[in-house]
Parts: sequence; structure tokens; C-alpha cells
Amino acid sequence: MKAIRLHARGGPEQLFYEDAPKPSLRDGDALVRVQSCAITYTELTWSPTYTTREGADRLPSIPSHEVSGVVEAAGPKADVKAGDQVYALTDFWRDGAAAEYVAVNAADLAPKPANLDDVQVAAVPLAALTAWQALFDYAGLTAGQEVLIHGAAGGVGSFAVQLAHWRGAFVVGTTAAENAGLARELGADKVIDYRAVRFEDQVRDADVVLDTVGGDTRERSWSVLRRGGVLVTIVGSVPADKAVQHGVRGVDFIVKPSRSGLKEITRLIEAGKLRPIIEATFPLEKAREAFEHGAGGHNRGKIVLRVAGSAAAEKSTPAPERVA
Repeated sequence: MKAIRLHARGGPEQLFYEDAPKPSLRDGDALVRVQSCAITYTELTWSPTYTTREGADRLPSIPSHEVSGVVEAAGPKADVKAGDQVYALTDFWRDGAAAEYVAVNAADLAPKPANLDDVQVAAVPLAALTAWQALFDYAGLTAGQEVLIHGAAGGVGSFAVQLAHWRGAFVVGTTAAENAGLARELGADKVIDYRAVRFEDQVRDADVVLDTVGGDTRERSWSVLRRGGVLVTIVGSVPADKAVQHGVRGVDFIVKPSRSGLKEITRLIEAGKLRPIIEATFPLEKAREAFEHGAGGHNRGKIVLRVAGSAAAEKSTPAPERVA
């Protein structure tokens, strides 16, 4: 099969489009013929991209852990069958979906939303599950609460705004001025241009902060929470003393694959309550350019690789598409 592989640690320059062996199946696995997959540019810095859970080197490795495709084959212990249209967040410690085929734990596969195409479906799993788990599993966000979402137009942030709005929270989002309209369209009640205004001058006694940025943004966020509030970050770790100092709860976590979570998300997508935002699409062969594009920052939503028929797509689409 054709795949994008890393043979050494590094940035996009280490990504190569080449022949690779078709993945073998473990007990409970399904082999998925990939139609589209989404990337997270920071995955080139993650340990699981290069090592096993036990810390052993697993290069060459294949990136991308958001897949939209069709089940090609399933092992005897898998509860899916050939021909099923599926999507999933896949195990970070295994080869990903930037290839023509990927082996996936069948228990993580969910039926695709019926009203999205393959490119749109691929943009959902990691970002939507991260937002869902952050807001509901860790922060316990409820109707009537106020939530501050940093990076409100980004991959995770755009889903978080929609989910918080659906839950009935008062949603405040930070983003660049050019993305303010999108954030409002997605359900933000108040949008703060982080380049022009200090958000801590605009927000007081928030119940929840979702940090997708880290660094100074996270440090400045402690002061906007009410006592007993919660800050959830997906960027780095939270020092325990910081939360205690401010009388709040601090949570850092890594998203986990979840079929049940994707089924809830699918229900909302099919009901018109939730939709993916796509920054750009590239053919599989152009994965290096896709990661370089992502590294530029300030992206609106996700970057997706078209895998099925990507060679033809490359000829017809020399530049990345930007869609909403």
C-alpha cells in the first residue's frame, strides 16, 4: 500500500510518501480502507508517534489518528463487518491512517454520520471527542454556566463552542478578529479578539475555562474563574499548586478513543446541532505540505488528507481547499 511514513524524529521534512506493508490485524481489529484522514500538526512531537507504550522504538511510523473509511476485513472477535462505513479516533501508540489501509481496534469504530462526506467525517473524531470529554467528562459543564473557550475557531475550539452552546451554557470565545464571525455562527455569545483585548479584563467568575493554547494564556486564565470553578487544558500539564492557590480545580488530559462518544456526536451532527470546520484539504501525497500548513498556526478547524483517489485529486486541486 501507499503510506506517509516517518523514519526519524523531526518535523514535516521527515515525512515520506512511499510503499509500506499492509497492516496485520490483532485480535479484535478491523482493517479499514481509508478514504480520508485528518492530521494534528503537533503529533510530530508526541512520544507515541515514535515509540510503543513500553518505550521501544517503532519507526518507521505512520501519522494521523482520525480516519473515515470502509471496513475491508474484520477478525473473528471484531463486531463490525466488511463494507461498513465507519470512522474513529485510533490508538496513538499504533500506526495511523495516513495510508491506504489502517488496522483499528474494532471497538473504537462507529458508523459514519449520514449527512457528511468522507472529508468532513475525517475532521470529527479527535477534535469533537476532545471537546466532549473536556467539557462534559472533566468539567461537568451544565446549562446556565459560563465557559471561556480559548482558540474558539480552531479544531477543538470550534467543536467546543458548538457543544457548549448545545448544552445551554453561556459561551465566551477568544479568537483572532477575522474568525470572530465564525465563532458567533457556531454559538459563541461573546467573542474576544485576543490580539486587541485582554480576556481577563472581559471575563469574571467563569465556571469553566477550556485551554487549547497553553503558555501565558493558561496562566492568565486562573484569575477569571470563580472559586470552585475548573480549568481544563489539552496543552501540557497543570501544576497542582496553581489550582489550589486560586481555589479552583485544574485538569489536564489526553483524549481517548470512544465509540459511545462518537455515537453521541453523530446524533448531534445528524440533527444539525454540530458540524466540522475544515481549514484545508490535501491529497495524501502532499502530507508534508499539509503539516507545514498546520504548523503556521491560527487555523480554522482541521486539516484533512484525501486518501482514496488522492493521485487524481492532486491533479485537479493543485492548491489546498479551504472550506467551512
